Amino acid sequence: MAKELPILPSTAQPADAAQAEQYQYSRVFCQKENSPPLSLLLEFLKSRAQAPITPPDMDESMLDEWAWVQVTLGYDRNRKPIQVFCVRDRGTYQDVFDKEKELFLGLLSAHDDIEAGLVREYVERARFVLTTRIAKDDMTDEGYDFNGWILEFYQDQCNGIVQIDNQGFYSPKGDLIVDLSFKEE
Repeated sequence: MAKELPILPSTAQPADAAQAEQYQYSRVFCQKENSPPLSLLLEFLKSRAQAPITPPDMDESMLDEWAWVQVTLGYDRNRKPIQVFCVRDRGTYQDVFDKEKELFLGLLSAHDDIEAGLVREYVERARFVLTTRIAKDDMTDEGYDFNGWILEFYQDQCNGIVQIDNQGFYSPKGDLIVDLSFKEE
């Protein structure tokens, strides 16, 4: 599995957007101590009539590892896969985890309603952040659904709350509860 983690909010896209690939990031701030092994995610996806495609050179023993950092999961052989990252409150990428938390706590500080307070508590108590990165120009409805199933798995299994860049935070029922969309004037 890869070791580089370019986890940045989608608002930090390169200035020359015409040549740079545009990505959509989504996250689950999880309160459970450890991420489930990838094998459980794959089983969940299959139970939802999905056919996840793992990298061909992936060691099968890695599927039972809880301390994984990055994996690519495909939903269609003719489309770019979804990059899935997991950073924790300890270990090699703790600095990335801390920056993610700091960024979103800062964004949430501008909101003073009850929902934002609840979301802030989730982010503060998070033990790891699961992030998905999808190539916007190569994503189909099936890919968005596949990404949604990944987010739902971590939300349900790890006591998490979903955040999608340029949208906001979502309740477990899928309702937007903290709007972080960018509104041009």
